[in-house]
Amino acid sequence: MLFMLNQDIIFPPVHLSEPDGLLALGGDLRTERLLLAYRNGIFPWYQESDILWWCPDPRFVLFPSDFKVSAQTRKMLDETKYTFTVNQDFAGVIRRCKEISRPGQDGTWITDEVEQAYTALHKLGVAQSAEIRIHDELVGGLYGIRMGNVFFGESMFSSKPGYSRMAFTLYVEQLKKEGVQLIDCQVYTDYLASFGAAMIPRSEFLSLLKKWIP
Repeated sequence: MLFMLNQDIIFPPVHLSEPDGLLALGGDLRTERLLLAYRNGIFPWYQESDILWWCPDPRFVLFPSDFKVSAQTRKMLDETKYTFTVNQDFAGVIRRCKEISRPGQDGTWITDEVEQAYTALHKLGVAQSAEIRIHDELVGGLYGIRMGNVFFGESMFSSKPGYSRMAFTLYVEQLKKEGVQLIDCQVYTDYLASFGAAMIPRSEFLSLLKKWIP
């Protein structure tokens, strides 16, 4: 059953979602709605002009303790002169994630409305970014939502192969030091699987959110 959202900031129970995880359509990207969504394991994704809300089962996640770094990435980190920062250029990261061309994708789900909504969350300290610069040029990065000891990954970009891997590797290592226990990767990709991400039941995922988000 697909639910239609209105102006009320409320979501239906996630177990009522479609087999592919699609739960609801419509609503808006107000800060209050986004915070409620993430706390309950729901995330938005645009399709044309519609906001679609998802909570897949199973859920693709990465436990920082299972994080794997390839020898190639370690070599790049050892041999490349770079600067790594966190939350120093959120606007630049989300804009590059929005504009960069991705093989097999026609356009981007990061609309102007999405960019504005997550920028508002960043100003509240909820949305975070990580950046890699080479010669002061932003060449790779990622952004997502940090709530408690959970990080919800949203998007990443790389101007050349390997830079997003560098940013992700360094950011995960920092998150581990800060006590983050879970990284939400939403849906399966070979790219994230190579870092050690794996599927877990939605019920387990939701239980972990309750445990690790105050």
